[in-house]
Amino acid sequence: MFPLDTLPAALRHGQPLLWHNPGLRPAAAALTASGHGRAEIEAAIARWQRFAPLLARLFPGSVAADGRIDSPLLSQSDEHGKPLWVKADHALPITACIKARGGVYEVLCHAEELAQAAGLLHAGDNYALLADAPAHALFAQHRILVGSTGNLGYSVGVMARALGLGVEVHMSHDAKEWKKQRLRALGATVVEHAGDYALAVAAARNNAAADARAYFIDDESSLLLFFGYAAAAWDLAPQLAAAGLRPTPEQPLRVYLPCGVGGAPGGVAFGLKCLFGDAVQCVLVEPVASPCFLLRLATGDDALSVYDIGLDNRTVADGLAVPRASATVAGIVGPLIDAVITVSDASLLATVRQQWQQHGLRLEPSAAAGFVAHQLASEQWPGDIIPVVWTTGGNGLPDEVFLPLLAE
Repeated sequence: MFPLDTLPAALRHGQPLLWHNPGLRPAAAALTASGHGRAEIEAAIARWQRFAPLLARLFPGSVAADGRIDSPLLSQSDEHGKPLWVKADHALPITACIKARGGVYEVLCHAEELAQAAGLLHAGDNYALLADAPAHALFAQHRILVGSTGNLGYSVGVMARALGLGVEVHMSHDAKEWKKQRLRALGATVVEHAGDYALAVAAARNNAAADARAYFIDDESSLLLFFGYAAAAWDLAPQLAAAGLRPTPEQPLRVYLPCGVGGAPGGVAFGLKCLFGDAVQCVLVEPVASPCFLLRLATGDDALSVYDIGLDNRTVADGLAVPRASATVAGIVGPLIDAVITVSDASLLATVRQQWQQHGLRLEPSAAAGFVAHQLASEQWPGDIIPVVWTTGGNGLPDEVFLPLLAE
């Protein structure tokens, strides 16, 4: 057992913290050692492109005519009047959250596999045919299971139901009621658990294992999810170039990524390091009550949870309320993460208000994490950087949920 009393006192006491990763390695060496690389991301990008006609057909009101799922890069100024950039995945098409990049992608991958095995889809076909009646009848015989605090479940659910697949989402006690109702409105089965995220994932995994026609999307270890997220770096790069931003090791890109179990931020960080190498600093941001990825990086122990250091894993940032980091993701991106910052619930709520009042951004608390982290880093980790806050969800919040957040 790692000597827990050697961990930073602020971590154990649930206080905001900037932690520099002592295991950080030069990007080229870490990427080589990971056993993964650009080829897998480029394959995911090619797959996204094949699915574009299908997405344009299924979601004509939210996806652009070219079928791409991406978000804008917005410009702000931070509290010191310096430029701050916002990768606005809180407004991502279809789901209004970053989980579309992974959850939607893995559902599409599974649908492709089913259709190919049934002889409905061949090389060179227009993937829009997966919305036709024969494919719908095939998909209706199968179902997808996932464990979630909300956003991944919705991303999986909305894509699966659009194709005709059955969906069963296991949700933790942290999941908000409106997110459960939104899933039920799609026709998904919602299974509620009194336990946390890890318990919900385990239950979904076990149920799927007992059904030959069920497919489990594993937020803890899926490489399909991981590389679906990693492809986002290829969306950001041309936006930076269009804004005249060219990261260098002397003036690096510093990207703040809200982190739960680690799949989405880990995948994005991996993609960024593949593109920019040591000209990007990847910073994960976690609630003070749920710093599971920091704990994993600091100890190297996959079995440790935040409960083991006296924290309760209860936070207003429900999407980040995860007790134990993904061992798979930590094993791949651990040496690529520059730092982890933990933030308080009060600061998240204050930032939700500020971003709405000053910039009109509709964020959930999880998505506000990067702004808080940048403020702390500006004080404790100054430098000549190009800061990017990655917002991860919020445009889908109904008024009856969002407006009370502004009053808290």
